Amino acid sequence: MTVEQTSLVDKIDAAVESYIEFLNTGTAEQIADLYAPSATVEDPIGADIRDTRDQLVEFYSIITNMEERTATLKWKKIAGDTAVFEFTLVTGTSGMRFEITPVDIMVFDADGKVSSMRAVWQPEDLKQL
Repeated sequence: MTVEQTSLVDKIDAAVESYIEFLNTGTAEQIADLYAPSATVEDPIGADIRDTRDQLVEFYSIITNMEERTATLKWKKIAGDTAVFEFTLVTGTSGMRFEITPVDIMVFDADGKVSSMRAVWQPEDLKQL
């Protein structure tokens, strides 16, 4: 690996760790800051693509506004400009709790910002606890 590749891998690793941390305790704005200005989010794959910062903040606000939220990274793999990782997200509000375990595929730019994110999960993967 070249120094540039190692540096990008380190940036990607840090971004994935920050993503999980911000799902736990951060704001929608902090999560959106992990993305490049022209980034796209398709969550889940097949859903409408979100491609503006405002859309990202609105999307992640659904999670960050929950009374309870716990994200736990299960595993991650990084190769080149891409990270693939699985995590469990438990959310709760108004006495109802839900759990989902998606696999996210993130592609990064040279600055270590997410240029695209695609989440692999189906509606039946969302379980009420």
